[in-house]
Amino acid sequence: MEKLIIEGGRKLQGEVEISGFKNAAVALIPATVLAGNICTIENLPNISDVSILSKILRGLGAKVYQKDESVIEIDTKGINSCFIDYEDAKDLRASYYFLGAALGRFKKARVVYPGGCCIGSRPIDQHIKGFEALGAQVNIEHGIISVEAERLIGTEIYLDVISVGATINVMLAATMAEGVTILENAAKEPHVVDVANFLNCMGANVKGAGTDTIKIEGVSQLKGCQHSVIPDQIEAGTYMIATAATSGDVLINNIIPKHLEAITAKLREMGVEVSENGDSLRVRATQPLKNINVKTLVYPGFPTDLQQPMSSLLTVARGTGVITETIFEGRFKHVDELKRMGANVKVEGRIAVIQGVEKLMGAKVAASDLRAGAALVVAGLAAEGVTEIENVHYIHRGYDRLYEKLIELGASIRKTY
Repeated sequence: MEKLIIEGGRKLQGEVEISGFKNAAVALIPATVLAGNICTIENLPNISDVSILSKILRGLGAKVYQKDESVIEIDTKGINSCFIDYEDAKDLRASYYFLGAALGRFKKARVVYPGGCCIGSRPIDQHIKGFEALGAQVNIEHGIISVEAERLIGTEIYLDVISVGATINVMLAATMAEGVTILENAAKEPHVVDVANFLNCMGANVKGAGTDTIKIEGVSQLKGCQHSVIPDQIEAGTYMIATAATSGDVLINNIIPKHLEAITAKLREMGVEVSENGDSLRVRATQPLKNINVKTLVYPGFPTDLQQPMSSLLTVARGTGVITETIFEGRFKHVDELKRMGANVKVEGRIAVIQGVEKLMGAKVAASDLRAGAALVVAGLAAEGVTEIENVHYIHRGYDRLYEKLIELGASIRKTY
């Protein structure tokens, strides 16, 4: 198994280019099923989730061409049905987007219950509610989700809880429903908007994405198109946090500053300098960090995907900070690993109380999920001595060339087996 070896204590300095947004890419690739034609997706991150989804499409009968490192061409004309088994779906959550896309085009789909990181309860009840409201029958038997409809009819759907996955999945299905679908209490995350823009590029009629009410007027047919994935706000936020943790000075390029307002505000509260210049941010940490309180919320609040890296930063800040995790109850599994490195953290339910220490010490640790892996990388960069991180495959799910980019910023980091 691959490991990362980090010699900590080096300041990150220089420039880093942010890749396409993982959370958008994993929805856009299944959405190409709706086109039944050729779609070209640019600015894709080079991550394992993208590779797995491409493999799934090939298995369904699509032709997938890697045009270059960040561009793929997908021809879904050859797909005439959708069944995704356990082996294909076990390693990622986004396999469930094939349900909405295939339901929209073929009016039926079968997908094994999705896998992905174990970070707490991740029900799909809101997805099912949306599909059923559109007229589909949903059955779950032996771990396989089956959806089928004679026809899909637009309707009003109110999501009981704000869910990015359900918002996108219902939006995918509704693009080819008869009539108008009004989706209330919808998620407002940037990748919801990116998927809506992609659908509209294919000929769909989606309005209101980015607000809590999305209107989808169904169309009878979609077409192929060309689309560029938005920059990854979580990758950008991780580099911002890592820069602060190492007292560094880094220019972060290819970002949308508005998507990063929550993390920018918290870093400034800690005493970090963050300056904006067009599609770049410069992050400088020149003074001791102050501990703060952080509460994860749906967008535009502080993202749950940055909670774990942020907790690593708070372990080396002065004073006491509190993190309240409101999204996923299982997102503190990395804390025991931070404690191996000398962190002072007490977890009670969804709250972590962090007393800053003078320094972390390198240790052998293991990632339990994608963002936990990023948190351990941040801790290793800030620590004194050598940190050895196991289960690196989690990190590859969501970070494009993480260790190569860190080396370019001056980090001492290498792979081993």
